[in-house]
Amino acid sequence: MWLGGGGGSSGRGVAAGLFVRYFSRERAVNVRKINPKVPYPEASSIAQSLYQVIKQNGPLSVSNTWIQAKEAGVSGLNSKTHLKIMLKWMRGRNMLKLFCNHVGSSKKFLHCTLPEDPEVTALRNSPENKPQAQRQAKRRTKKKK
Repeated sequence: MWLGGGGGSSGRGVAAGLFVRYFSRERAVNVRKINPKVPYPEASSIAQSLYQVIKQNGPLSVSNTWIQAKEAGVSGLNSKTHLKIMLKWMRGRNMLKLFCNHVGSSKKFLHCTLPEDPEVTALRNSPENKPQAQRQAKRRTKKKK
């Protein structure tokens, strides 16, 4: 009955299928709580070096980031696994963005830096672009009978 196996209307089966599909998924990893496996000052210096590598070379995949980091001489990275942890830590700190480049049947996940242009940040913080949340409240007066 609950999983849509019985007779009756087919709407219950679809709703039950959506219900099961929604609640059977795992929660996403909280990237803000990633442990970088090194002390914070060292993680910060590694992150700044990786940020510069990605900013100079454009959007990079993990393997290309590893190659470029080795060529740039980023110190503190122990392995490619440690690089992946650091990239995830940087995404949690909103230093990087991960996007998918879908071509045909293949997908490539690329890391890129977030825009830092002063014009973009000025436009985001300008009062003209903020929604008008404050409205004048209409006051109602009670009618006397």
